[in-house]
Amino acid sequence: MKSVKHSEMIKGWFVGGFTPTAHSTDACEVAVKHYKAGETEGAHYHKVATEITMVLSGRVRMAGQEWGAGDIIVLEPGDVTDFEALTDAVNVVVKTPGALNDKFLVD
Repeated sequence: MKSVKHSEMIKGWFVGGFTPTAHSTDACEVAVKHYKAGETEGAHYHKVATEITMVLSGRVRMAGQEWGAGDIIVLEPGDVTDFEALTDAVNVVVKTPGALNDKFLVD
């Protein structure tokens, strides 16, 4: 058995082919991400990975739409999104397959 603390992970990512991690795999990447109202991430897309986000709590804006608790957003490779936490929010994010260096910023 192995045990780690979420607080020791980087930006909430705890499964994937990076360090530190709770479980190392190239099959997927998983994170629980906590945001304060007003936090943003720039527009980006993935060439390889499908990114699935489930809003656990709060309200967020992704790809020009508002989402709330229970909403699941599936972004296929090539889909462009940005991110803004409209309130404090918690999201679960899964990327499959795990694809390091697969985040491309949009100007």
